[in-house]
Amino acid sequence: MRKFVAGFLSALTLLFLIFGSYTSANAAEGSDEYRILFISSYSYAWDTVQIQIEGIKEGITSDVVLDYEFMDTKRFPDDESIELFYEGLAYRLERLEPYDAIIVGDDAALRFAVKHQEDIFRDIPIVFEGVNDLEYAAKVSESPLITGVVEALSVQKNIDFALTLYPNAKRVIAILDDSVTGQAERRSFYNNASLYPQLVFTEINCSALTTDELINAIKSIPEDSILIYIVMTEDASGKNYNSHQSVQLVSEYAPVPALRMVSGGIGEGLLGGNIVSMELSGKLAAEMANAIAHGKDCSEYDVIVDSPNIYYIDEAVMRKFNLNLNLIPKDAEVINHLPSFWEEHYTIIIPAAIIVILLLIVIVLLFKKNIKQNLLTNQLNDEKKNLTKSSNYDFLTGLANRSKLYSDLEDLNTSHASCALFIFDIDGFKQINDTYGHAEGDHVLTELGKRISSIKDPAFTPYRLAGDEFICIYKTRNYDNIDECARRCLSLFQTDFELDNITIPVRISLGIAVSPDDCNDMKKLIECADEAMYTVKKNGKNSYAWYKDIKNEGRCE
Repeated sequence: MRKFVAGFLSALTLLFLIFGSYTSANAAEGSDEYRILFISSYSYAWDTVQIQIEGIKEGITSDVVLDYEFMDTKRFPDDESIELFYEGLAYRLERLEPYDAIIVGDDAALRFAVKHQEDIFRDIPIVFEGVNDLEYAAKVSESPLITGVVEALSVQKNIDFALTLYPNAKRVIAILDDSVTGQAERRSFYNNASLYPQLVFTEINCSALTTDELINAIKSIPEDSILIYIVMTEDASGKNYNSHQSVQLVSEYAPVPALRMVSGGIGEGLLGGNIVSMELSGKLAAEMANAIAHGKDCSEYDVIVDSPNIYYIDEAVMRKFNLNLNLIPKDAEVINHLPSFWEEHYTIIIPAAIIVILLLIVIVLLFKKNIKQNLLTNQLNDEKKNLTKSSNYDFLTGLANRSKLYSDLEDLNTSHASCALFIFDIDGFKQINDTYGHAEGDHVLTELGKRISSIKDPAFTPYRLAGDEFICIYKTRNYDNIDECARRCLSLFQTDFELDNITIPVRISLGIAVSPDDCNDMKKLIECADEAMYTVKKNGKNSYAWYKDIKNEGRCE
């Protein structure tokens, strides 16, 4: 029984081992995870490394496992330190699942990967980013297993930008050291000197200066200088600097704003400038590595030599040095921006402006409607006045007509007002019509209306009764005034009428009746004045007569 149990257990254990191995193998074969290793030249504490990693994360898919290794060459650039890193990495790689692709950040990591491509990185595609040595990058990318994104720090674009801020600058000063990055950027920096013969190119080499000497050198930078901070990892005193420390030292002691060609330190006191987008650089490299890990051939990807550069400016530094904010490039990414009133309140201003505009539109429409109504009202009033005028005034002479005369006489009759009534007509008017025609006769009447209207006395109102008969109401009982007015009326016609080069003599016969002296009834007063006028006609015309003088012979009592 014991043997049976022991045999059963042994068989069960064997089956478990066989099944377990089969399951593990299938699991390994069916794994949908891909592995990418990122090797940085620096430490995670270096700010640009963190930005690179953010970009790399954006460029890989969710089925990729991303691991990190940091060479820390900013603090430990010696061969012994690099060898220790190699030994540790080789030990770890030997015990891990193989990687599908490797991303290397910056020059030191690329050189390390190329050096050990045949031992610990055999047959593994290498994608670089953040590499400054363009010649070296072009050379090693001839390998079908190496490609990537170069980092072309644009010294020229930054100097051009600085010259818009300081057009009278006399020199360009670079802050750098003897690190691998510093040596590569030193060559790039001085290669631009021939483009600016008006500027002196010089440097502050941190590796050759003690801490105190370095601070004094930065303090002593002339104010007519363009300052470009490139890299500071050490000084001659043996002091190592991380990114934050070096940026703090430059921004604290430099008397001029410091340009920067990468994003690290911008926002901590550096002005910024035309920078390599470390995030975009990392993303582009990660997208390549991700595709390669999923089966794409590395040789299908050419090196991206068009460095992903942007303008990245700290507005607070611009304000600190009283620089013109309008000189910031239009496409720049600006940090520490102090929003204008519009930018701060546009979410309120826009709706308010829309409401104001709508109200203005309503007001304009109402105003236009009101104007239109006023125009219509004025037109109606004008038409009413015209109708009134046409019903009360003679169209030919412009004088008040018969209708207006009787209306005014009725008012005078009602109020028992005193007045004198003049009646006159043109002597021989029929002969004028027969001789010159009716058109000229009308011209004579028109001219007569003008002449009689020339008497500007508020008490005197002329009317056209009919044909060539005219009546004037003179609101007075003063006989001297009445007599003077009658003489004046006659004098208006002593000058002949000049009409269309025709001279026509025009004379009048005028009769005068006075109310209430001659008659109390206004309508009968017309008859009295008419009788006086006919008396003038009988006695030779071209004169005037008073009804009172012919009253005993009259018929209007």
